[in-house]
Amino acid sequence: MIGKLKGVVDSHGEDFVILDVHGVGYLVHCSARTLQALPAAGEAVDLAIETHVREDQIRLFGFLSNVEREWFRLLQTVQGVGTKVALAILSTLKPADLAAAIATRDRATITRTPGVGPKVAERIVTELKDKAPALAAVDPALARLAGALDEQRRAPQPVLDAVSALVNLGYGQPRAAAAIAAALREAGEGADTARLIRLGLKELAK
Repeated sequence: MIGKLKGVVDSHGEDFVILDVHGVGYLVHCSARTLQALPAAGEAVDLAIETHVREDQIRLFGFLSNVEREWFRLLQTVQGVGTKVALAILSTLKPADLAAAIATRDRATITRTPGVGPKVAERIVTELKDKAPALAAVDPALARLAGALDEQRRAPQPVLDAVSALVNLGYGQPRAAAAIAAALREAGEGADTARLIRLGLKELAK
């Protein structure tokens, strides 16, 4: 199996790059985000490679980072997500943004990907929610709070009221939850609603 290729960019296609490695041209499929970040033809590049072997073909998928490759693998563990959808998601979202969306149950962000509807987004969030914080710097406190709000468990009433107040001001729930999670860390568990709202608005203004 090929796990890495180091060579010179020969040419670009719509969804692939031809990488010249010592005179051999490898056709490597990439996300749109990766293709945009690649150097111009004639310049050197290293790509992390995921090799897919089937009876009738061998396909190579290239990534600029091991993290992006791990997300490509992880996304395909979800029912209904194959290589095409996984690349489309990584074309739309950076790995860190994808991890944050999953950790905070932000399905709307995931459905920004062409071809990904609410049902697939729901499966991604549900099946990967315990894995997202491990692959990016997602605050565990934020993930827990988002989970409590999403699953309607009993978070402290001042927290629920503070998040609701920010939502009423026009902020999306994931963003409001993130701001109140940050406010809660600063103010402590016993903070009242008004203090959480003030600190949450301060966080949103950063």
